[in-house]
Amino acid sequence: MAVNLPSLPPLKAIAGIQVGTTCAQIKPQDDLTLFELPSQSHCAAVFTRNRFCAAPVIIAKQHLAAATPRFLLINAGNANAGTGENGFVDALSCCEAVAQQTGCAINEVLPFSTGVIGARLPVDKISAAIPQAIAALKPDGWEKAAQAIMTTDTAPKGESIQTVIEGHPITVTGIVKGAGMIKPDMATMLAFIATDAAIENRVLQTCLTQAMENSFHRITIDGDTSTNDACVLVATGAAHNPLIDSPSHPGYNGLVTAVSQVCRQLAQNIVRDAEGATKFITISVEQGASQQECLEVAFTIAHSPLVKTAFFASDANWGRILAAVGRAKVDNLDIHPIQIYLGGVCIVENGGIAAHYTEEQGEQVMRETDIPIRVVLGRGDYQETVFTSDLSFDYIRINAEYRT
Repeated sequence: MAVNLPSLPPLKAIAGIQVGTTCAQIKPQDDLTLFELPSQSHCAAVFTRNRFCAAPVIIAKQHLAAATPRFLLINAGNANAGTGENGFVDALSCCEAVAQQTGCAINEVLPFSTGVIGARLPVDKISAAIPQAIAALKPDGWEKAAQAIMTTDTAPKGESIQTVIEGHPITVTGIVKGAGMIKPDMATMLAFIATDAAIENRVLQTCLTQAMENSFHRITIDGDTSTNDACVLVATGAAHNPLIDSPSHPGYNGLVTAVSQVCRQLAQNIVRDAEGATKFITISVEQGASQQECLEVAFTIAHSPLVKTAFFASDANWGRILAAVGRAKVDNLDIHPIQIYLGGVCIVENGGIAAHYTEEQGEQVMRETDIPIRVVLGRGDYQETVFTSDLSFDYIRINAEYRT
């Protein structure tokens, strides 16, 4: 069940990049994706901080530090996480299979995996399917890739925009997967974004980090950070714009804006397709004394099972929101200036229930599918926004039955 999840839009090809998908028989449908990148491209990435990070994450980091990637290999249905030394051997074997088929070096292949944790990667199946993925390579393979990287997602997710930077048309296209085990820490579940802009590699990493800050780092479904989180940004330079070689370059802000727009849409699509979700909840915290305390309040609300289940029930149990704000780790929080709004309805002020609030007002808001919560702390000038979902019977069922 998805909450007003937009249909997959036409995804514009990025000059120089080819994408191929096939079925490696890990799942009944396409489950293996291969990106071919031009030799002159640059690549930036961020990865999970989970200490039990999967073997492909560690290998992708090592390969990215050693060489310019020529191929990204993604399998769904098996995370190759929690597999010890075998996981490294298996992931490297898959990279080697790509290298043998394409003539590239093994460290020019970045591996990515998603799916069940703790099971050996079916290397033979993946290796046998790689020639099919190579044969399927084409510039307009993004839509099929958006489907092939899915696990518990109900629909593929992607975004594509065009802009003009210093007189040159620029395209940014991205796909993402993720519906559960979502509370990004340095990355999202799996996201692959590309642009034809010309940008220096170090600056590309800065661009990605900046774009993620108000997108993937502002969503949560269940507070769980995956072992396999990764987000990749590739720049091919095919647009031939003046090289963006520093954050002070005239074209930098335009590119960051475009990449951020794609990331933000992809991030919100993850929440709209959250496992079992029936509500899309926007939590805005204003007038905080710092960015961190605004985020602390917002995520405390977003992670509260009591708040999330109340939204699933469309129950205007505003006391759960008040309690979450009150237990957030904020020093010297004075509750009297705080105002809390449900939709456009003030529910809390002056330390208690708002004078003009009625249960009917709250119930009317809770019946909506897209619901904003606004918290005004009255302590400063900072503000932050976080996106989350409700907690439903289906979320429990999906995760209880995940391996069965």
